[in-house]
Amino acid sequence: MKTMIARCAAAMVFAAGASSVLAQAWPAKTIRWIVPWPPGGGADVLARILQPSLAEALGQTVVVDNRGGAAGNIGAEIAAKSPPDGYTIVFAYSGTHSINPHIYRRMPFKESDFAPLIWTASVPQVVVVHPSLPVKTPKDIIALAKSKPDQFTYGSSGNGAINHLAMELFKNMAGVNITHVPYKGAPQAVTDVIGGNGVHMMLNSIPPVIQHVKSGRVRLLGVSSARRSPQLPDVPTLSEAGVPGYELSTWFGMLVPTNTPKDIIARLHGALVKVTRAPETKTQFETLGYDVVGGTPEEFAAYIRGENEKYAKIVKLIGAKVD
Repeated sequence: MKTMIARCAAAMVFAAGASSVLAQAWPAKTIRWIVPWPPGGGADVLARILQPSLAEALGQTVVVDNRGGAAGNIGAEIAAKSPPDGYTIVFAYSGTHSINPHIYRRMPFKESDFAPLIWTASVPQVVVVHPSLPVKTPKDIIALAKSKPDQFTYGSSGNGAINHLAMELFKNMAGVNITHVPYKGAPQAVTDVIGGNGVHMMLNSIPPVIQHVKSGRVRLLGVSSARRSPQLPDVPTLSEAGVPGYELSTWFGMLVPTNTPKDIIARLHGALVKVTRAPETKTQFETLGYDVVGGTPEEFAAYIRGENEKYAKIVKLIGAKVD
């Protein structure tokens, strides 16, 4: 027994020593940054803004690896199964990590497969309508929908997408019925709202719609966050403008495979804090409609847990499921 205990203790010491040596040598090769969506999307744009500065801060090449599909599940699964050696980072998103676990009957990963690095940014949803709709505030939408039930529609990126859940939560809290028209992505839905092609409104993140708002092709009525957006200070929150207590935003952050050495996590976190706090990065993010957040890995972990609980309730409320 004593011999076995001694061997176990020696193994633990060896493992700890090996981990320490790994952390000291890191990074000694290219770091892969998995973005679980195709090129050109919001997360991909943010990753490519950060990529050059992160590579410079770490003194090593950082390669963005787009692995789209299954609402982010494919790329997240690849990251979850990667070695926990600090050479794989994954871009995380509220849809993949807070919503998918509650709408997919089978998930290829668990949240415990990841260790949080940093909550990078958040972006609210905004309510936009076709200009022909006789509404100028969220209260107007509620009054119109109540006066003409089942006559109005809203578009979304698809069943279970964050803008689908956001609108269903709005409907539930406002006590109205507006028919859902799911698309295979937000661009198609935005196009039909702009064209007045049978879709009257939608909730969507700021970046894809802000130019259409400025051109007058859609009318913006409110933001979904708890506070007004710094980019849209004159636009009221939904809570202010007709649905008290309403709050929902999209979050973006970085994770690594669980069991990545703590020293490496600390160094990655420090580099990401430096990069995201840089004035030029902050300006680029805010121009696109994103709010830089930051904070510690522990704070990000707590936030993800809270978001999971929130979306579990929303999904249960509306009964959304994806096979």
